[in-house]
Amino acid sequence: MPLNLAAVFCLAVSLFAVVGADDPYRFFNWNVTYGDIYPLGVRQRGILINGQFPGPDIYSVTNDNLIINVFNSLDEPFLLSWNGIQQRRNSYQDGVYGTTCPIPPGKNFTYILQVKDQIGSFYYFPSLAFHKAAGGFGGIRILSRPRIPVPFPDPAGDYTVLIGDWYKSNHTDLKAKLDRGKKLPLADGILINGRGPNGASFTVEQGKTYRLRISNVGLQNSLNFRIQGHRMTLVEVEGTHSVQTSYSWLDVHPGQSYSVLVKADQPAQDYYVTVSTRFTTTVLTTTAVFHYSNSAGPVSGPPPGGPTIQIDASLNQARSIRTNLSASGPRPNPQGSYHYGLINTAKTIRLANSAGLINGKQRYGVNSVSFVPADTPLKLADFFNIGGVFRVGSISDNPTGGGLYLDTSVLGVDYRAFIEIVFENKENIVQSWHLDGYSFFVVGMDGGLWSSASRSQYNLRDAISRCTVQVYPKSWTAIYVALDNVGMWNLRSEFWARQYLGQQLYLRVYTASTSLRDEYPIPKNALLCGRASGRHTRPL
Repeated sequence: MPLNLAAVFCLAVSLFAVVGADDPYRFFNWNVTYGDIYPLGVRQRGILINGQFPGPDIYSVTNDNLIINVFNSLDEPFLLSWNGIQQRRNSYQDGVYGTTCPIPPGKNFTYILQVKDQIGSFYYFPSLAFHKAAGGFGGIRILSRPRIPVPFPDPAGDYTVLIGDWYKSNHTDLKAKLDRGKKLPLADGILINGRGPNGASFTVEQGKTYRLRISNVGLQNSLNFRIQGHRMTLVEVEGTHSVQTSYSWLDVHPGQSYSVLVKADQPAQDYYVTVSTRFTTTVLTTTAVFHYSNSAGPVSGPPPGGPTIQIDASLNQARSIRTNLSASGPRPNPQGSYHYGLINTAKTIRLANSAGLINGKQRYGVNSVSFVPADTPLKLADFFNIGGVFRVGSISDNPTGGGLYLDTSVLGVDYRAFIEIVFENKENIVQSWHLDGYSFFVVGMDGGLWSSASRSQYNLRDAISRCTVQVYPKSWTAIYVALDNVGMWNLRSEFWARQYLGQQLYLRVYTASTSLRDEYPIPKNALLCGRASGRHTRPL
């Protein structure tokens, strides 16, 4: 049975050396089950958390300790990951198979997270077995501490808006298709907060301003978000206060999160919230309702159109998203006080995505390597010195130009190095990349081939700091990363079929130090599996 709250509290207190003992604790008991859902009018087997689809929001404040007891009532192993939560010095809690053993059916595991020095809008999702296509996701919001100034007045309301493409097929059928080496077809529709057309509603009062935290939790499509008759002011991007720019629409690529402010300054009626696919031949569209509390009438007529296949407009918007240098982040100091543009990079890593067949089956890769999970989580193999699980350097730090092959890709990098990573996309579709454990500076993006001369156009002053970034077709995107977080960190495509079929790798950020200042010890309650089975974590 799941641990009760008293037991969870005891477990949390026992780990006071690992998390901030002086910071508040928030406790969550979650039961993960299957249940019937009808998001597109067809009965499906969805993944529910405490009976909810999507799952419950997590509300927290900077530096809070989150004690999340997850009981797996499914008939297969399960893991949750926390998109954008940096797990400072603690990659064991990251909730991907490279770091964390799955929770067996009928068992529970208590995640012990600290949202250390973070603010902003993020989400959680199930990371194994294509469960993401069945639900199990929900919003995470981290508010600033009361004395830290926020660069805009408190909104009248704060809404989580989870958008994503959706299939009418059960996740097991989609997984089976991928396992047979087939590609996924176009999605069947788009959901807003787990609901189809006009199923979700956001109530506002005329004259007041509201915050919408928008996350693309879907499987593969870039989505365009807009509100009929209203403009949106972007204020936060994955934990960074942004320059407050007004937009009539916003492109949200897979895995990305944004916060916008919207003022209810139009005549009192209902308006469409419209989400549609970008860069697809067939455009999928869905709507929700932006409902004025004194509305004179419901929405009517067709929803307003938006951009479709135009790349330039999206690229120009992406370049316009910059850091608000005068705003405080999680601490009371300007975000621009870290002058990343004055730091010399120690290394350049170039990562090129590709697609191809291996043994007649569809696979995807990075620098010619298509990732295959090992029989033991990589972080546990590293901790217990178990040989033969992975090999540091099993992927090149530059494109090889060779054909795809299978391996467990682990790239070794040095703790406290400051590096440049260039994502190179020679394919005809937009890519979306996410790095666990970090935020990075998006210093440049453009069409064509990257070269050292491309650095002349980098933004070295106020580039946005985030954890998920897009790469446009036949284009490149460059980021700077300060490797200040020891651990084993997943770098992956957010196109979930591509991730599942090999477009991912792990960065091993290594130090020989055993100091708690550099990395926390393995959790006492860590699950042990694979070749780590039968070993011991540390005394309780």
